[in-house]
Amino acid sequence: MFAATENAPRRTARFGFAFIGVLLIAVNLRVSFVSVGPVLLNISNDLGLSSAAAGFLTGLPLIAFAVFSPLAPGFASRLGLDRALWMSLLILASGIVLRSLPVPGLIWVGTALIGLAIAFLNVLVPSLVKRDFPLRVSQVTGSYTATQAAFAAVGAAFVVPVAQTSPAGWRLALGVWVGLALIAMAVLLPWLRRHGTSAGRAASPKAPYRSPWGSALGWQVTAFMGLQSIAFYVLMAWLPTIEQSRGVPAITAGVHLSVFLLISVFASLGAGGVLHRGSDQRLVSFASGVLVFVTFLGLALSPDLILLWVVLGALGCGSLIVIALSLFSLRTVNHPQAASLSGMAQSVGYGLAAVGPVVFGALHDATGDWTLPLLVTAGAMAVLALMGLLAGRDRTIRESGGRRGSGQTVW
Repeated sequence: MFAATENAPRRTARFGFAFIGVLLIAVNLRVSFVSVGPVLLNISNDLGLSSAAAGFLTGLPLIAFAVFSPLAPGFASRLGLDRALWMSLLILASGIVLRSLPVPGLIWVGTALIGLAIAFLNVLVPSLVKRDFPLRVSQVTGSYTATQAAFAAVGAAFVVPVAQTSPAGWRLALGVWVGLALIAMAVLLPWLRRHGTSAGRAASPKAPYRSPWGSALGWQVTAFMGLQSIAFYVLMAWLPTIEQSRGVPAITAGVHLSVFLLISVFASLGAGGVLHRGSDQRLVSFASGVLVFVTFLGLALSPDLILLWVVLGALGCGSLIVIALSLFSLRTVNHPQAASLSGMAQSVGYGLAAVGPVVFGALHDATGDWTLPLLVTAGAMAVLALMGLLAGRDRTIRESGGRRGSGQTVW
């Protein structure tokens, strides 16, 4: 946070630089791994990957998110939050380069490093928002979530033309994203040199805080994060296939997916703008959960209205991710506790995100139809809406020393 004794222009400059830093980190959070999908066939043909191996390559980052997210708070407590973020960007840049080198096995090493780096960044950015923007958590979260979604959409569209026109093919198409990481590192390095020491001290406060792993509220936020992850990744993985199986042309299904991503960007910005307006987040959390519940129910029972369900799903998913990320800050008392809750929720959340599409596909294989998996997912979304009512209450996880945070403390 900014010192009260600073004059207004200096506070404004620091705020602006910190906000730019958050956005620069955000542009790196999705694009380097979502850009694999459009060139996966090229990669498989070049490296001789089986379908199972190709599927594992696309799922490896999600597995890394689940495995490494709980380690991020300890990483930040040792290095300081700012240094930990910068080092995560360095790991990300290294992984992108290694993945693109024509050396056997390095695609797996590079992809694993990318997953590790993004896992740390995913966890630590909400902690950074909690520390530097305590009064603007929802707005800043909405902005950086929309930014990462927008760059992911651009990357997915950009990677195929590069792969088709470059002699290096998919390797260059995936390797160019190292530039975004290097830009972020270069811009943040001078700030890190001037303020890294104080940031390191700030990352280890004297007052202890309660671990969210032993808190009912922490598990409610975690359940909310995990269930909304299922909604998004099931739709990303299966929506085009569901549409094509019901007679929608492949090109139209692709357009619908682009519409989904575009609407979700604006939904993220909108959710960030309204989250702070009430005394709690129950209404917007519940309403967003209802939107995805209706989406899956509609896909199961009224598939002819596909475009309506695409729009409602985009509005719901775009809002839900902002709410989930904001809750890491809103339900905690300080930024180290926010990092701890973020690590817990994202570990479980991305574990569910990795399993959800697999279970969805298995249900389809067992029944030969999409109705059962869609109805089961709709049931999970009903639970999500309930978790929104619980996690959205104006409370914070009780500190171990019995001190109160902002709002009512709970066990």
